[in-house]
Amino acid sequence: MPAPTDHGADYLICVNSLLKLTYMVKTQVYLREEELEALREAANRSGRSVADLVRDAIRRVWLRPEREHNGPVALWEGEPKRTSSEHDSVYDEN
Repeated sequence: MPAPTDHGADYLICVNSLLKLTYMVKTQVYLREEELEALREAANRSGRSVADLVRDAIRRVWLRPEREHNGPVALWEGEPKRTSSEHDSVYDEN
């Protein structure tokens, strides 16, 4: 133990902690055994909890924000001439 300082014995005076509280409601979901096992494996691989993965999936699939611009991205006939990773190459052509 360190020697006392001029200000008295060494001890913890104060701990300041800011907490972020989020209200949640507990619910139950029925999953097939293989679904639960796959979800557990994904949680282990990602270092996240099963509950966190479920909440994230709900936000991404059902609660996703509306896109600013709706409508088709592209329409074409026939075979594609380039791969998706080469899609910007169209701007290189004259």
